[in-house]
Amino acid sequence: MNERRYIVDTTLRDGEQSPGLAFSREEKLRVAALLDRAGVYQIEAGIPVIGRREKETVSKIMENRTRAKISVWNRVSANDIRHSFDCRPDIIHISAPVSYPHIYQKLRKNKAWLREKLRECVELARGAGYEVTVGYEDASRADTSFLISLSGMLRSLGVSAVRVADTVGILTPSRAALLIRELRSASDIPLGIHAHNDLGLAAANALAAADAGAVFIDTTLFGIGERAGNCDMRVFLRAAGRIFDILPTHGDALSLEELTAEIVNR
Repeated sequence: MNERRYIVDTTLRDGEQSPGLAFSREEKLRVAALLDRAGVYQIEAGIPVIGRREKETVSKIMENRTRAKISVWNRVSANDIRHSFDCRPDIIHISAPVSYPHIYQKLRKNKAWLREKLRECVELARGAGYEVTVGYEDASRADTSFLISLSGMLRSLGVSAVRVADTVGILTPSRAALLIRELRSASDIPLGIHAHNDLGLAAANALAAADAGAVFIDTTLFGIGERAGNCDMRVFLRAAGRIFDILPTHGDALSLEELTAEIVNR
């Protein structure tokens, strides 16, 4: 029996950061419904702090879904978390900048500050009864020992999974696999991979990470996303489908071909 891996589709969040692309509310609802029918494990539906219309769209996706878990994206900000409460999602995802350039240059803070703010946000969301996942933003340029330390803290706080993000798209398959193995060897917290395609390696990096033990694989439809895009769901499933069990089958499930055709035709 093949090992299980789970698709976390971020078409409606990171995919929408493609230059010149903006989904209407109706398009978001239609895409979410198709992903749900296809058996995608988790749909990252949006960023509630953006405003009322975003919240209403996420809430409608929550109302319409039948199987998929719905997650929302947040910065390391208590204000972001409180806005997410309005949508009542299944999962609150917190993206934490973890590299030296992001912590010290972009945020002009330090590691101690990040740890404390991350703890505060996780405890706020967990205290309200939500499942919480955390993304290691710019993990491919971060100190692995720092990531290991954070994983230990997050596990103790009840975080259900950690997402390793190659935010600037510099990973290679061997490096992606090594990073996942190093994190797995130090903590049993489930891991995910969020690959960008700047070097044309997003699908290869995601496959290598999955082979190394990453359980959750971030994808977008057609590989859309900021800059060169994200891991293309179709490409990843074609490569990984014979190795791992990924999309479950049920009576009215859309096949990969049907999902693609529905998106293109509409």
